[in-house]
Amino acid sequence: MSAPFAPAASGPVPRPGDPQITPALVAEHGLTPDEYDRLVAMLGRTPTFTELGVVSALWNEHCSYKHSRPVLRTLPTKAPWVLQGPGENAGVISVGDGLAVAFKIESHNHPSAVEPYQGAATGVGGILRDVFTMGARPIAMLDSLRFGALDSPRVRWLFGGVVKGIGDYGNCVGIPTVAGDVMFDPAYEGNPLVNAMCVGLLHEHELMRAVAQGVGNPILAVGARTGRDGIHGASFASEELSEASEAKRPRVQVGDPFTEKLLLEASLELIHSGHIVAIQDMGAAGLTSSSAEMAARGDVGVVIDTTKVPQRETGMTPYEILLSESQERMLVVAKKGEEHHVVRILEKWDLTAAVIGEVIAEPVYRVTEGERVVAEFPGTKLVTECPVYHPEARESDEIRALRERDVVTIAERAEESDPAWTLRELLSSPTIASKRWIYRQYDHMVRTNTVIGPGGDAAVVRLRGTDRALALKTDCNGRYVYLDPRTGGQAAVVEAARNVACAGGRPRAITNNLNFGSPKRPEVFFQFREAVAGMGEACSALETPVTGGNVSFYNESPISSVYPTPVVGMVGIVESLAHVTRATFRDDGDAIVLLGEPRDEIGGSEYLARVHGVVAGLPPRVDLAAERRLVDALLAAIGAGHVASAHDCSDGGLAVALAECCMADPDTAFGADVDLAAWRSLPTRALLFGETHGRVIVSTRSPDAVVAIAREHGVPARQIGRVTAAERGLTIRAGDRALRADVRSLADAYHGAIPRIMDSSPEFVAQGSMLGETGSAGA
Repeated sequence: MSAPFAPAASGPVPRPGDPQITPALVAEHGLTPDEYDRLVAMLGRTPTFTELGVVSALWNEHCSYKHSRPVLRTLPTKAPWVLQGPGENAGVISVGDGLAVAFKIESHNHPSAVEPYQGAATGVGGILRDVFTMGARPIAMLDSLRFGALDSPRVRWLFGGVVKGIGDYGNCVGIPTVAGDVMFDPAYEGNPLVNAMCVGLLHEHELMRAVAQGVGNPILAVGARTGRDGIHGASFASEELSEASEAKRPRVQVGDPFTEKLLLEASLELIHSGHIVAIQDMGAAGLTSSSAEMAARGDVGVVIDTTKVPQRETGMTPYEILLSESQERMLVVAKKGEEHHVVRILEKWDLTAAVIGEVIAEPVYRVTEGERVVAEFPGTKLVTECPVYHPEARESDEIRALRERDVVTIAERAEESDPAWTLRELLSSPTIASKRWIYRQYDHMVRTNTVIGPGGDAAVVRLRGTDRALALKTDCNGRYVYLDPRTGGQAAVVEAARNVACAGGRPRAITNNLNFGSPKRPEVFFQFREAVAGMGEACSALETPVTGGNVSFYNESPISSVYPTPVVGMVGIVESLAHVTRATFRDDGDAIVLLGEPRDEIGGSEYLARVHGVVAGLPPRVDLAAERRLVDALLAAIGAGHVASAHDCSDGGLAVALAECCMADPDTAFGADVDLAAWRSLPTRALLFGETHGRVIVSTRSPDAVVAIAREHGVPARQIGRVTAAERGLTIRAGDRALRADVRSLADAYHGAIPRIMDSSPEFVAQGSMLGETGSAGA
């Protein structure tokens, strides 16, 4: 480290009691020697302790995207309906009638790994604020979760705490949790993934951006008071988890959903009042990131006086105030002379509001403690001068060997002579099994807009005052991405699109949460680069631009790195409520039509993982043009009124999808008589349990019409059977075997798997409830 550590002769000087800037302190703040030298060159002097803290927060991976930014720029982000793309608190698309939808997904992985209840709860709170700062009223939440195997007591504790944290916070704020996806795999044992997505509704003219402007305009801190909880939370998100991570529980923020509800209403009133020009959540890196980013977007200077920030603890230093991640706080730029209106609105909602600074003409980011300058950075360089890296990318020989393994040679187990045994085994896999144990803890009907809630292919939420709705889904199969990142990235997008189309929605745009290991490892950066490329190709093919999202690196632990998991959050538009389509069979006697065709593909499947304990082989290939044709054909058939139900074939393959059509709805059940003789040349297990993409099961009174529409769009289609009464069971004739199963036994395997595991776990103790204890983090 070439720069001197002696105090500078001019500019900000160290506060009494601040530690001396040493190489050890710099390293403790996560800066490399080169980054520290870059900081010194930018300042022209040695930084103060406060300045070191500010830079450590803004230049860490979570805030700066320093390893991912060049790759993210390759994604398609524009379309005529995109009103706001990446770079703001949330993306926004037009949905017609003067209405727009704001939506985003973000992670709270590391906090949830050490404090699952508060980690998940504050993840929900943070993403809500990202959406309502755009001027949108949140109308739906989704969550995408990944955990280790549920036979681990610790995993059960993490799983239970996360689910309760999501449910308590969302329920208290009054936002329905309507959809999501969950996967269990040993790869996530040491590092669970907790991704939360929020969708909000606004009128196009109400769109608010977080851009500081107007010299002399006052800057206000509004909402909750600032405490010491969550300090260095953003930095924690950019570290690898270790056995010592338990000691970092104080870095996990503590949420208060009741204050969040007040802040939501106050923020929307502020935006509609016309008294403010910008508003931003004090999220990761707190006051530091919100103030610096708003100034950079507006290319203006700002001055912040930390003594004026409302505090709930005594003796807080500027360093602590700037880096605190206390929840339920906003930074607002008001119009000059109208700040008293802002204060009055916040007081109405029993919240604090205080002027803590102003926009200035001088190109500088300045922080004071009263009269003392404690941090000062030239212009917007605090944001713009962050280093950008281009890491080495190289595929792992080990993973390549796994992908190239000939999984066809894996011998069947003796039990597989009866394919009904295999089907029950897959239905009882926690990854495939009903997630009712989870979503029964969520209020998914609050606000009364939910048309289809959790448990279907995609959720459907009506756009009140219109005849239209939104179809919403999160999705990603990390196993596919692990074995073939480019194909896996494509698969995440096209499966989410199929789910949305099955519900009657036209896929319109996505947000993404890119969960990966350390970008400094060439094999991980290879996975990241290739997965993003695959996602970009799929989004271009489907015309679903990326409006924003989140990158979460360093998802590693002493046990392992997680599967690369680029989660897609898809938003689609249902043009008429008459087109809303459910996944389960509706009527005895309906014909069953398969859109798309099976192939001999079992690589990367749940069948191999669950039945044989093998993660290997080439994942199912993705035909992007065929996926686009499938979406178009399905929506045309739905629009013509020919489709009673539609369900995507994915995890577990065709047999699992057919079983889900029969009994996934716990209130109704049907049987089915299916003949797959048209594909008798395929191996039985590939036909029944292979996960070939581009397939949808449709039930219909008009099979000829559905087949004709599909073929007009260039999509293979064939009637394969009929819906029957439940007592007749599920029969699937496949090649030289027949699968016959009692629907009640399938339902017991499917609906009972997770409750049996969780309800018989005495070591599972839920974390504190939002309605009672608030947990230990930061207390």
